[in-house]
Amino acid sequence: MTETEAETVTLSLDEARALCIAAALGAGASEETARAIALAAVAAEAEADGQPSVGLCHYIDYLEALEAGRIDGKAEPAITRPALAIYLADAQSGAAHTGFDRVFDDIAKAARLFGVTIFSQRNSYTCGALGYFTGRLAEAGLVAFAAANGPALLAGSGSTRPVYCTNPISLAAPAASGPPLVIDQSSSATAFVNIRKAAQAGEAIPEGWALDAQGNPTTDPSEAMKGALLAFGGQRGANIALMVEVLAAGVSGANWSLDAPSFSQGNQSPGAGLFVLAFDPKLFDPGFEQRMREQLDRLSRDFGVHIPGAIKVAARARSEAEGVTVPATVHARIAEFAARHQADELY
Repeated sequence: MTETEAETVTLSLDEARALCIAAALGAGASEETARAIALAAVAAEAEADGQPSVGLCHYIDYLEALEAGRIDGKAEPAITRPALAIYLADAQSGAAHTGFDRVFDDIAKAARLFGVTIFSQRNSYTCGALGYFTGRLAEAGLVAFAAANGPALLAGSGSTRPVYCTNPISLAAPAASGPPLVIDQSSSATAFVNIRKAAQAGEAIPEGWALDAQGNPTTDPSEAMKGALLAFGGQRGANIALMVEVLAAGVSGANWSLDAPSFSQGNQSPGAGLFVLAFDPKLFDPGFEQRMREQLDRLSRDFGVHIPGAIKVAARARSEAEGVTVPATVHARIAEFAARHQADELY
């Protein structure tokens, strides 16, 4: 570890993983949950490409949620299989990643065996970067689609009050001889963490991102946090958020966003839902991955299309070689939790 400036700290990925695992243990997580959420956070940081609102900055939310009880760090997810291609998980107020990690290999195997499989989970904390789930399946040669919900932050079509979470969707697909396509986007015009970051920095937000508590458009992030985010594309984006509610909360039996406790206050789990569908494209077309690569290359080379996923893979490669640089305040806060685990180890 080297301190590059007074305001930042640089960690190798191994150092970042070890720090985050120790911090989660210090916050009360089991070894399994600590590893699950730490690996996801470091992966997000490694692929962030300079976006400070994701990765380890967001990881503090998980640590504080563990400390407050919004995540039951010792929860044992209950997983059933009502049909050969369906896995149902009750996270039991734990992290979203633990149950998924437990059956990841089984999901991939079932998708290859039966052509398609679904993982549906309820009663978890919010899942963070949704592309982490689909991207891993794409790296295993599968096409994956995911949807997730959480506490209400987003106004619905015709509404000025929050009724949905930012309700992200993600699709990932493997491509030969290169990175997979990974699309990961919220139904809102921007992610909630960007509103919070602007509020902390005292900066205005663009028009069209949010409403204040009275339902009026606002560029003040502090007022936006009291009001509601707006969907991208107006009614169309709000309808996508509703589709996500059906898949993530309706199908799984998770809390509707309107009924989900806060992810940042109190001691109750949001009870959020996660829906993941994966299928083997080679059963449809044995040459899918090559065709996918050729199409992505053509879109990028001949038409200047931005291909989601490629930048993240390049950022990950740089992070593996150079490490990740995080604000010193973020590092110090995570280290506080890690110190608790180290103190427990001494006694």
